[in-house]
Amino acid sequence: MHPLEVLQAYKRQPIIEKRFSQLKTDFVVAPVYLKNVARIEALLCVYFFVLLIQTLLERELRLAMDSHGLDELPLYPEGRPCRCPTTRRLIDVFDGVQRHQLTVNRHKEHFATALTPLQKLLLDLLELPATDYALR
Repeated sequence: MHPLEVLQAYKRQPIIEKRFSQLKTDFVVAPVYLKNVARIEALLCVYFFVLLIQTLLERELRLAMDSHGLDELPLYPEGRPCRCPTTRRLIDVFDGVQRHQLTVNRHKEHFATALTPLQKLLLDLLELPATDYALR
């Protein structure tokens, strides 16, 4: 590699390391003891897919924000603005969403948490139907 390319690659190292540190914090990955090499490879593959999906989700949301002319979203506590939404913030916003089914004498009744305007906006930005969270 040319020295300038080495320097540019080196400067991206903190970004990559931060992404891997999220495995231990956001996803609470703890030491796992596996004896079979194939299982170790499979587990690492799953971790890689989680990081890839997380990165793509953040990218899609940020691109949607740009296309809708949004500079920030109120994702922090107390509705403070967030300029670079992360997957962790998205998970936190949807943390309270619940669906329940109560069965009494073969009669089923469904209950679901109503989505907030912010949750509806996020689903709209990600082009995910809010009806998936509604009662059927």
